Amino acid sequence: MFQRIQVRNRWTSIFKPWEEADPWLFAACIGLTIFGGIMIHSVEINQGLIDWWRHWVTGGVGLFLAIIISRCRYEILIQWKWPIYILINLSLIAVRFIGTTGLGAQRWINIGGFYLQPSEFAKVGMIVTLAALLHDKTVPTVRDMLRMLAIMAVPWGLIFAEPNLGTSLVFGAITMGMFYWGNVNPGWLILLFSPLFSVLLNNVSTPIWIAWVVVAGIIAWRSLPWPWFGTFATVLVNVVSGHVGHVFWGVLKDYQKMRLTGFLNPEKDPLGSGYHLIQSRIAIGAGELHGRGLNQGTQTQLNFIPEQHTDFIFSAIGEELGFIGCISVLVVFWFICFRLVTIAQTANDNFGSLLAIGVLSMLIFQVFVNIGMNIGLAPVTGIPLPFLSYGNASLLSNFLGLGLVEAVANQRQRKKRWN
Repeated sequence: MFQRIQVRNRWTSIFKPWEEADPWLFAACIGLTIFGGIMIHSVEINQGLIDWWRHWVTGGVGLFLAIIISRCRYEILIQWKWPIYILINLSLIAVRFIGTTGLGAQRWINIGGFYLQPSEFAKVGMIVTLAALLHDKTVPTVRDMLRMLAIMAVPWGLIFAEPNLGTSLVFGAITMGMFYWGNVNPGWLILLFSPLFSVLLNNVSTPIWIAWVVVAGIIAWRSLPWPWFGTFATVLVNVVSGHVGHVFWGVLKDYQKMRLTGFLNPEKDPLGSGYHLIQSRIAIGAGELHGRGLNQGTQTQLNFIPEQHTDFIFSAIGEELGFIGCISVLVVFWFICFRLVTIAQTANDNFGSLLAIGVLSMLIFQVFVNIGMNIGLAPVTGIPLPFLSYGNASLLSNFLGLGLVEAVANQRQRKKRWN
């Protein structure tokens, strides 16, 4: 009996530094990673590849780093915001000079046979930088917001120029989520993206575009501190953006237009831009309720969907595990988001709360866009499904984000206990 108590006390002392971390959040992310390896193996079972094993090894490394980070005091990152910011920009600049080109883009750096994608780690770095800039601002001003946007624009521009549309969109989602949580006026957030809406709407319907310009002007009048100048500038920017977008759209070649709008009618180019979307929808529909069974999907096993182990892993889940498998994955992602929101709401300080919301924004946007393009509701942008898609850099960045959030949870509970 005494020996059992000693063993129990020994194990308790080993795990004591992590006793206040969120074990359910860890468990959900680990479970998705293991499941991702199983599905990657199923996709590649007839190809003799071992990406599933690499996925698990990378996940193990990421989990180790997350556990270490969760033990650290995350507050010290406030002092390191500028070194982190400089480092991510230098890594993105290095891609331009020594990067490896693949799939029509220059995004990777080869280090000893291991390909790193700096843009993936830049997402976590920008979450830290933006949280450090926002945490001490009770009500950010327009000047504060513009300053932060200018800081964000440098890495965003480097990523967009790779070209990497998917990751640049994730940057926008992170910024919007953290600005909203940081008490930035919601009207300003709408105005921030109003030029993009003008570009899109002017190519769809001129009356709708004109109505949107009027709405943007009203929002500017009611939310900006200088209504006359702000309204005039907002209307001018939206009008110019709409016309420039219209001209730019006319310059694009037909195949470039199809890449952007092909998801609306993939059957228009079934062997080109619409091929992935059509095959993915066929695979998911073929799964019906229970699926065809693991390793039994015809679309999956016959390689009808290119790069299915990365961007289109959800279609394999739909075909082989059916509606039940898809819903189960969505429930796990919902649970992860729920835990992240809970940690953000009860964080020890604003910095920790913003870190949690930044990671939440990063994950939830990727989930929505990836699943959306798998079922034909979004264009193919190359955004992976967190923890499930194969991609070393993406998986590591997700676990680094997890480690930061767990550090927030761990430190929060400790201070409550000490008080």
